[in-house]
Amino acid sequence: MSAAVTKAVFPVAGLGTRFLPATKAQPKEMLPVVDKPLIQYAVEEAYAAGVREMIFVTGRHKRPIEDHFDMTFELEVALEQAQKQELLDVVRSVKPDDMECIYVRQAQALGLGHAVLCAQRLIGDDPFAVLLADDLMVGETPVLQQMVEQFDEWRASILAVQEVPAEHTRRYGIVAGTEVNERLLDIQRIVEKPAPEAAPSRLGVAGRYILTPGVLREIASQPRGVGGEIQLTDGIAGLLRREKVFAYRYEGRRYDCGSKEGFLEANVELALAHPALGPGFKQFLKTLAL
Repeated sequence: MSAAVTKAVFPVAGLGTRFLPATKAQPKEMLPVVDKPLIQYAVEEAYAAGVREMIFVTGRHKRPIEDHFDMTFELEVALEQAQKQELLDVVRSVKPDDMECIYVRQAQALGLGHAVLCAQRLIGDDPFAVLLADDLMVGETPVLQQMVEQFDEWRASILAVQEVPAEHTRRYGIVAGTEVNERLLDIQRIVEKPAPEAAPSRLGVAGRYILTPGVLREIASQPRGVGGEIQLTDGIAGLLRREKVFAYRYEGRRYDCGSKEGFLEANVELALAHPALGPGFKQFLKTLAL
């Protein structure tokens, strides 16, 4: 197993039914928050953490994601001729020259564990990150970068976690374990979407993982779990029997852009933080304050 985390898996094969009709003909990962699609925030976060190989596990109707990270020759020529250098730089920054994008098809939506398993051949024996684009993470230090720093120190799988309300435990993988320090927990148990009364804690896994390749063997040998799907959580639970797995309380803010409320919150807060749009948008919101 190599030391550095240079590969990331983006499971983007979901249907995005919660956003219909907006997602009828376009992937939910291409929905824009202010001026960038969700998937680009996740890719930029991975890139900032040193990842250079981006593996997208896609399904049907996901071509717009491939197109987004491809070179758009006609657009670049048009911007060049119009001498719109600033816009040209924006277009070219979507995919830096040293970043590789690879696409793998998940023929059937059989769960997050199955999506990760689809990338097994490309991951090989290397540690890798998993980023769920639905979870838009904002931190002064990008969240995945914080996790890579922890991985460099502990050389073990690390899951991003946050405190969740008791009534929301059914939405998350919930972990429990022994405190290592104020940010790190040595996981003893992980349960997928437990009822509040059965949850071992209120620490829910957010959509960022750094995993050792051993988890792929565990997922491959798992029976189907909750909802008849091959769950990543079950693979991690299997890994716990052989390796240490840590939970990391990240510094930053997570927006659940898989829900309409979270998506709207992300748009408002990121617009307010935008250097060009923020001041004017703030003034506009003040006029709405009833």
